Amino acid sequence: MARKLRLEYEGACYHVLNRGNYRRDIFSDDGAKDSFLRCLDAAATKSGWVVHAWCVMSNHYHLALETPKGNLVDGMRWLQVTFAMKFNRFRKESGRVFQGRYKSLIVEPGDSLGPLCHYIHLNPLRARIVTPEALASHPWNSLHWLVRPRERKGWYSADESLNHAGGLGDFALGRRRYVRYLQWLSEDDKERKQQKFDQMSKGWALGTRSFRKALGEEHQELAAALKRGDRELEDMRQEEREVALQALLKCLRKGSADISGDAKGANWKVAIAAEMKRRTTASNPWLSGQLNMGSPFRLSRLVSASDRATCDLRKLKRKCAKCKF
Repeated sequence: MARKLRLEYEGACYHVLNRGNYRRDIFSDDGAKDSFLRCLDAAATKSGWVVHAWCVMSNHYHLALETPKGNLVDGMRWLQVTFAMKFNRFRKESGRVFQGRYKSLIVEPGDSLGPLCHYIHLNPLRARIVTPEALASHPWNSLHWLVRPRERKGWYSADESLNHAGGLGDFALGRRRYVRYLQWLSEDDKERKQQKFDQMSKGWALGTRSFRKALGEEHQELAAALKRGDRELEDMRQEEREVALQALLKCLRKGSADISGDAKGANWKVAIAAEMKRRTTASNPWLSGQLNMGSPFRLSRLVSASDRATCDLRKLKRKCAKCKF
């Protein structure tokens, strides 16, 4: 059976979830949860995602995320493959970590995205992992970040959660009121039904009938375009990677002569490769070819070691990090 297409476009919002293979508790300890969150941090940074809510449970995860660049597939591929490699390496195991392809429901912004955030925030309470009073202290849920702004990553946004709960502001009183709102919501069956909590993980889209109809028509157009061999989406992403690379080369005042003439492991090449991998989904083979760095494996090893490298390389990496693209 052919795989279902992922509908992608700039600004699309999704409910993404997946479970451990055979419903295995892949997040049974805090180390595994922390490793997944680190991978999410890297994936969101690379992909330019806005994550509105997240939750890591013992055998599954939930994400409410927005893709300003329309790149769900690239980012999720990187996230799941990278975490699986780390998981298997640490456990000295091999094989599939997740039960299969992640599930992604496309979400209508506004009145559907807000309830999804509440649903994700209440997940530990539904699983009876925490009490209502301790919900905001649970560390593996974005509610923990919502009430503690200093702990937030740059890609996390609390706005949709707070706005849907009554136009609350992102300040101390508004955040306290949001926690009380969730505690009330957890006890009000009628309101949860009104917000369609029972449909949050079902079907293919969350939103009004007109929203789903428009998506269905767009999905058919996308399927037809792919059958015709239309590579517009991939071409656009390739162009974005090339623009980013050219910006970094300009930042370090390097050109084609430097690429071909300098050593394959030159510090400036390592610095650019490290920044490209931090902020984009560019692959090792593509980067090694563009920068004339030899084998993709060698590039990966040099980038991994760059955090412990010389002062000169650290200076170059800081300069790359300031580059705008």
